[in-house]
Amino acid sequence: MSSGAAAGSVRVRYLVYFQYLGTDFNGVAAVRGAQRAVGVQNYLEEAAERLNSVVPVKFTISSRTDAGVHALSNAAHLDVQRRSGQPPFSPEVLAKALNTHLKHPAIRVLQAFRVPSNFHARYAATSRTYLYRLATGCPWPDQLSVFEQNRCWALRADCLDVAAMQEAAQHLLGTHDFSAFQSAGSPATSSVRTLRRASVSPELSSPFVLPQESRRLRFWNLEFESQSFLYRQVRRMTAVLVAVGLGALTPAQVKMILESRDPLGRHQTRVAPAHGLFLKSVLYGGLGDLATGNPARAQCESQGPGRPDDLRPETSSPKAGSLE
Repeated sequence: MSSGAAAGSVRVRYLVYFQYLGTDFNGVAAVRGAQRAVGVQNYLEEAAERLNSVVPVKFTISSRTDAGVHALSNAAHLDVQRRSGQPPFSPEVLAKALNTHLKHPAIRVLQAFRVPSNFHARYAATSRTYLYRLATGCPWPDQLSVFEQNRCWALRADCLDVAAMQEAAQHLLGTHDFSAFQSAGSPATSSVRTLRRASVSPELSSPFVLPQESRRLRFWNLEFESQSFLYRQVRRMTAVLVAVGLGALTPAQVKMILESRDPLGRHQTRVAPAHGLFLKSVLYGGLGDLATGNPARAQCESQGPGRPDDLRPETSSPKAGSLE
């Protein structure tokens, strides 16, 4: 690319919301080199090549998710620099172009916004919410609808002590050192986090479950909100709360686990399966997210378990830099 082609061109930063089913991916982060595993970011950047930016387009991901974890709405920023004389893409055109060139059906760009050149999708986030889905009354994997497989944790138990789980979740609220719920390999320099919300609630019967099955199967939602989370913190908190629901732990023991700051204790080393976890939303100060119905405001340039053995010990090695 000659220097003349770039002269007079303007680099524009965009914030992009996107969603994906994580089943086929080695997490959201790009996998570089000749490895066969591929991240969601690989497909996004491949689609962005068709934008013909003067400089290669790289996605800076807000929230890094592990293999098998899904996202209802994740976010990233990217810079696009068109040739001299060409106006910047409108956010609507950018989103449509990315979707047109995406080569994987399990990824979709939801919306795009123009943001200031110093905006950072990871560090500017003020809130992240994760959803974890559970199913009870499923003693065998083949008894779960094929449309729900890889989208919830199917427990052998017929029921959960939800009241005890809700009581235990209250011990996790507020600002604490969450070392006990952090997996090895976390890049975080501090394990102190503020958990703003931790809820356990029933879900309406899944539309993918037949009427005769809905009498046996029940679905439950766990939601956690914080500005940021430690590596696998949500999945480890979920596993502990499920243990409470199964009667393997008491709410008081959850408080003791938290205060122990010991990530290697018997119960807190267990990690809920990745396929039940969804990144639900990412929020920014001055910029609502898609789920709020208020996508842009003035600060941005946009106008635009049956039994305890259901609790699985951690076996896979962490991905460097992953958060959940």
